[in-house]
Amino acid sequence: MYYIGVDIGTTSTKSVLYERSGKILATHHVEYPLLTPQPDIAEQEPKAIFDAVLMTIKHVIDTVCAKPDEIKLISFSSAMHSLLVIDEHHQPITNSITWADNRSSAYAKLINEKYDGLNIYKRTGTPIHPMSPLCKIMWMKNEDQATFNRAHKFIGIKGYVFYQLFGNYIEDYSILSATGLFNIHQLTYDQEVLDLLGIQASQLSEAVDTTTIVTGCKDLYCDLLGISKETKFVIGASDGVLSNLGVDAIKPGEVAVTIGTSGAIRTVVNAPKIDDHGRLFCYALTKDQWVIGGPVNNGGVILRWIRDEFAASEIETAKRLGIETYDVLMEIAKRVPPGSNGLLFHPFLAGERAPYWNSDVRGSFIGLTLSHKKEHMIRSSLEGVIFNLYTVFIALNVLMENEVKTLKATGGFAKSPLWRQMMSDIFESELIVPESIESSCLGAVVLGMKAIGEIDDFSVVSDMVGKSKPHYPIHEHVIEYRKLLPIYMNVVKQLEITYTEISKIQNKH
Repeated sequence: MYYIGVDIGTTSTKSVLYERSGKILATHHVEYPLLTPQPDIAEQEPKAIFDAVLMTIKHVIDTVCAKPDEIKLISFSSAMHSLLVIDEHHQPITNSITWADNRSSAYAKLINEKYDGLNIYKRTGTPIHPMSPLCKIMWMKNEDQATFNRAHKFIGIKGYVFYQLFGNYIEDYSILSATGLFNIHQLTYDQEVLDLLGIQASQLSEAVDTTTIVTGCKDLYCDLLGISKETKFVIGASDGVLSNLGVDAIKPGEVAVTIGTSGAIRTVVNAPKIDDHGRLFCYALTKDQWVIGGPVNNGGVILRWIRDEFAASEIETAKRLGIETYDVLMEIAKRVPPGSNGLLFHPFLAGERAPYWNSDVRGSFIGLTLSHKKEHMIRSSLEGVIFNLYTVFIALNVLMENEVKTLKATGGFAKSPLWRQMMSDIFESELIVPESIESSCLGAVVLGMKAIGEIDDFSVVSDMVGKSKPHYPIHEHVIEYRKLLPIYMNVVKQLEITYTEISKIQNKH
């Protein structure tokens, strides 16, 4: 029997076909563009995403020549915070507006200042930020009334995919808990938020648990994919919470850290928990298990910026030697001791979500002197990304029910031994890198196995993830980083007003 996990991501959709043991037998991904015609706009074409879902599922099924009755389940992971508007004819009248879209930034500030945004956050678990459908819908109501007035449904991208496959509007608790529209304590839409936006619950999808099973896929797609009407589709959850499950970071005291283009740090708790200062999210894994943590905008994108803007000669060297440019950058960074000789880097090149939730914060090198060289700037940039995640971790640690025992790392950064060791040192904790790299897809499959009653709990994931590579903090490094962390955080506070002033000037250009 075969198990398929589908991850609908920001830049691509991936399907992975597993055996029961967790062994990957086939994988396929299809990319699609992020449409950014203006700096604040970040959209995707929903049909392109649906086509990618079909193509990737079909590809992995065809790869193993699976028969329809051999597909045990197809379970879904999805990026959060997307918004599509559907008209009365069930056609999308907008693109999928992604988490990266920043057009509603003024309305995020308005909600915080005028409509008691902190209490909305405490009910919904979603920090007030332009990423959320809450802010997007308020922006649309005020800036694009024609579209707002035509709205039959406001849905997310996974809801769109399931409507195409089955003809029903459903959305899981996990995705809904990241919208700002959903009361996570009552597991229903928040009436005060709906009243604020001037919309009805009937304009939103039916809210269902993440283990909900759907059958009866439309004949057209059954024939295309090579599945039967009885094939079980599990609606699944969001990519972030499923990543925790997929790296086996679900036990008390286990924390998952992901650095891809962006990044996040998360842990699992047994009931919704809210940060008094609105710094952390609280999203559902199931109705009985919740993931708290914080996302950051600035992860691997910082290393890419360093590569593109500072490393022309290194790119040529890498090409000549036939190796990855990033590997060359890591070797250069190794020349510099931990702490980069007192050079700090604030990695806020794309504003920042957690823990500041401020799109105006900006990047900077602090403490730059004539003695600092390119290698110092490279290493301090890597350290700055980890420092920023650590500031989120400080807030997370307050809400955790148990002392932190271990970090489990995923994402592109986990390929770098230097960056992994840096995280272990800065966090002063054991760091484990699971062998399985498709964490969200594996998490979706394990959630699906629980949904169909094949497993009673998630303990099976430990064997499915595979062996890991542990890192342990180096005492001398820890001492150096402990000197720099307070300085790093204090400078951010001191520059808060300055960031806003700089942002105003930059926005004019």
